[in-house]
Amino acid sequence: FPRRFLTSKERFHAYLRAGGKEEEDEEEEKKEEEEQISNTPGEPPAKRVKAEELGQDGESPGNAGEEEKERPERKRARGQNKNRPCMKPNCYEQNRLCPSVTQGRAGPCPFGPRCRFLHDVAEYLAAKPADLGGSCVLFDTFGRCPYGVTCRFGRAHLGDGQQSLENAALARQWEGKLLVRNGLSKELQQQLRKRKFSFRKAEEFLRGIRAGKGGKATGGSTEVSDSTARQEGLGHGPNSPGPEGSPSIPTLGPLTDEDVTKLRPCERKKLDIRGKLYLAPLTTCGNLPFRRICKRFGADVTCGEMAVCTNLLQGQSSEWALLKRHHTEDIFGVQLEGAFPDTMTKCAELLNRTIDVDFVDINVGCPIDLVYKKGGGCALMTRSNKFEQIVRGMNSVLDVPLTVKIRTGVQEKVNVAHKIIPRLREWGASMVTLHGRSREQRYTRSADWDYIAECARLASPMPLFGNGDILSYEDANRAMQMGVSGIMIARQVPVGALIKPWLFTEIKEQRHWDISSSERFDILKDFTNYGLEHWGSDTQGVEKTRKFLLEWLSFLCRYIPVGLLEILPQRINERPPYYLGRDYLETLMASQNVDDWIKISELLLGPVPPSFTFLPKHKANSYR
Repeated sequence: FPRRFLTSKERFHAYLRAGGKEEEDEEEEKKEEEEQISNTPGEPPAKRVKAEELGQDGESPGNAGEEEKERPERKRARGQNKNRPCMKPNCYEQNRLCPSVTQGRAGPCPFGPRCRFLHDVAEYLAAKPADLGGSCVLFDTFGRCPYGVTCRFGRAHLGDGQQSLENAALARQWEGKLLVRNGLSKELQQQLRKRKFSFRKAEEFLRGIRAGKGGKATGGSTEVSDSTARQEGLGHGPNSPGPEGSPSIPTLGPLTDEDVTKLRPCERKKLDIRGKLYLAPLTTCGNLPFRRICKRFGADVTCGEMAVCTNLLQGQSSEWALLKRHHTEDIFGVQLEGAFPDTMTKCAELLNRTIDVDFVDINVGCPIDLVYKKGGGCALMTRSNKFEQIVRGMNSVLDVPLTVKIRTGVQEKVNVAHKIIPRLREWGASMVTLHGRSREQRYTRSADWDYIAECARLASPMPLFGNGDILSYEDANRAMQMGVSGIMIARQVPVGALIKPWLFTEIKEQRHWDISSSERFDILKDFTNYGLEHWGSDTQGVEKTRKFLLEWLSFLCRYIPVGLLEILPQRINERPPYYLGRDYLETLMASQNVDDWIKISELLLGPVPPSFTFLPKHKANSYR
């Protein structure tokens, strides 16, 4: 950093409190404090404490033979804030209007007296918070707002009698267009909850696994040998004899071509994304509005957030929301997490028949304990039999390519990816993405690109994408020279797609973009507009948009403007010192204080509700 931008923590926060104007009195007080500190002789407090704890001979006090008491070490802020406060809808909106009134349905509410929502519009409006602005993004974009009187920007489209207006000419342009696909219908949800959905192909494959063990064990918990799994993973045809000479599936009525013949690997849909920029699936922050931002900046391939297969099979709406696809995402995939072949194979068949995707990815790189201890994520790298059954089973029921995302291994300095990748090619995977860190490393230290290059040679002719430490176009060029088929851009603590979504533009245009604070604020404004389109413009939608905006800001604050750096580009795991930006907004965006993130959200979405609290999902992102 040039010295003119550097500052202290106290002066940094004082500058933000003063709204960008430094107060002379505060500066004089700080100068006096600095002079007193510089004139005070002695060691820093931490060293003095250590010296006091030691005895005269330099050893810790205590009787001989007794165990030394361990000094409490300061723990690193890492992992999730599991006890963070959760703002539920009833926390910021006590009385909600019934959807039957909002959507103008004819007749009484179908729930009758059991309905827990309001039906009196006048009573609702009396308690409704003030509008947040004079223009509604839904009305301006689509010609109508489906949220009516509940919209927090209602005065833009409410006429006499609180009736919602409509721009007929603009609304006609969007008629019949499906903007977001892969939703969960009520009919499908009921089938899943009542377990009436037919998994014919998956059960055929699982029956083959059970046959290999004499039919004594279930497919969800059976360990089979490598040779048996290779033979059984292909499954039996509907009329082919089983181990005892009987048909594997009893058939009724005429046979179709699909029953008799299966698609050969060469006839399946191909995934040709060599050389393209792949936005990784990012938990929490990789939502649909954020993917739209990255798509606008040049991302070629996008993928939904990690979805747990058991939750999808149960018909959970919150989990199915992770599969939604915007019409601008031309190459889109979903990522599944699971630990057993029965649930993963059934989930693959379910998605193959109900949603529109270009590929399905298996998450074998998730390092968090919640997933690992259940046998999913990175744990699959140590459970080769189950891993093989999952890949073969999913490949047998999918009509789209199957890809796998892995790490170098579980333990640091014990790489096993080079042993797994050739086997993945045999099992039927169409592509592998390798994150150049082990599970123990999580997202720290540098990615091992030499090892990624070695694995890329072993994977050939199967494409292998590299992932890790892509911070600039120079890093992307270096990575492509390693022989990988393409690069995946993920969270990249501290830099990456979450900190720098315009990284895709920098790579394609081969330049460092010194983006201004006003341009970055416009990106946040676009994100809030996309969020209101996706989650809604009522109070619940506004607060959900705010929540995901604040989660993103917890990463975005780590970006260091190119114009302030003496040496380009910013390096991995570099924590910048406190600095004052070139204007107030740039300094505000560099703050790692939650209150300043909330202040930015209020510039875009209005004041927060009473008793509003926020704590980021990841501990490493919260600073005071």
